Amino acid sequence: METVILAVVIAVVVLGVLGGLVVGTRRKKPLPPPPPAAPDITAPPAEPHVGDEAETPRDEPRRTIEEVDLPGGSAPPVVEELPPTEIEVPEPTAGRLVRLRARLSRSQNALGKGLLTLLSREHLDDDTWEEIEDILLTADVGVAPTQELVDGLRERVKVLGTRTPDELRGLLREELLKLVGTEVDRTVRTEPEERKPGIVMVVGVNGTGKTTTTGKLARVLVADGRSVVLGAADTFRAAAADQLQTWGERVGAHTVRGPEAGDPASVAFDAVKEGKEMGVDVVLIDTAGRLHTKTGLMDELGKVKRVVEKHAPLDEVLLVLDATTGQNGLVQARVFAEVVDITGIVLTKLDGTAKGGIVIAVQRELGVPVKLIGLGEGADDLAPFEPEAFVDALIGE
Repeated sequence: METVILAVVIAVVVLGVLGGLVVGTRRKKPLPPPPPAAPDITAPPAEPHVGDEAETPRDEPRRTIEEVDLPGGSAPPVVEELPPTEIEVPEPTAGRLVRLRARLSRSQNALGKGLLTLLSREHLDDDTWEEIEDILLTADVGVAPTQELVDGLRERVKVLGTRTPDELRGLLREELLKLVGTEVDRTVRTEPEERKPGIVMVVGVNGTGKTTTTGKLARVLVADGRSVVLGAADTFRAAAADQLQTWGERVGAHTVRGPEAGDPASVAFDAVKEGKEMGVDVVLIDTAGRLHTKTGLMDELGKVKRVVEKHAPLDEVLLVLDATTGQNGLVQARVFAEVVDITGIVLTKLDGTAKGGIVIAVQRELGVPVKLIGLGEGADDLAPFEPEAFVDALIGE
């Protein structure tokens, strides 16, 4: 019995010790922090709503904009004005071909040198004269002018007898001048009597340089003291009007243009109308390039001419030919002449691989004179055609 009582006492003691440990452990755990006090928040002023009246303005002194100092004391920004478009002063036309003679001579004097070499032979037999004919035909002189030149040379050499180099050069010069023609009026007619403006239309096939030639011609006229309006009637080629307008701006000429792919006859009509209203001296009309084999396009070119002539007759119709095309250019020239009555010829690229004889051939084909020639890519490389200077360049000094 005592043993049982002792076991119960021990069990009670053990339970008491364990309960004390549990209570002690619980007391050591930190209590959670108390919740923070609610902050004292000041509500923002309410924004005005539609219909609310604004606050009564306070009487405060106000400074003008001149009295307000800019940060750092910097001056107000200055707007830089763009300089006006500078207008160029073209080179005077007098003596242009003389200045360009050396360039022409370098590209063309093979014709003259070849003829002088053959004519200097001691005996001029039939074979020699055939060689002379071949040189002339190769130079695009044409069959009929070649025969005429050879017959004249044979007769002159037979009568002359002795042939010094100076005599041969003079002889050849005279015969070539006969073919080129020195009595023909090569003036570009831009000053009609009793009216203004003079009207010039520029025509030709694609790629001959019509727009560039029109721009260069404007420079020639401005250099001679004329006022010019340009008509951009080439409405089919992209940027043609922009190109012409750039040429005009360089010399202060006004350009009339229409919408892309618009009616070229309408643009030409408006150009002449504005030229009259502005009182200018000359209106230059640049037309679209067209193949001479396209009947519809050629008919349209005739329409442009007829529409322009409702204002006044055309004073000049200039056909631009690429001198390097040779005999093919003659076929083109013939068709254009039938449609618009060509009054003058402009030969471009005569400083390149072109043969000088094309000048003679195209004049014979059309019965109209070469009035202007292009001798380079420069803005002032379009020159009035002078037969004497041209022949001198062919045969050399």
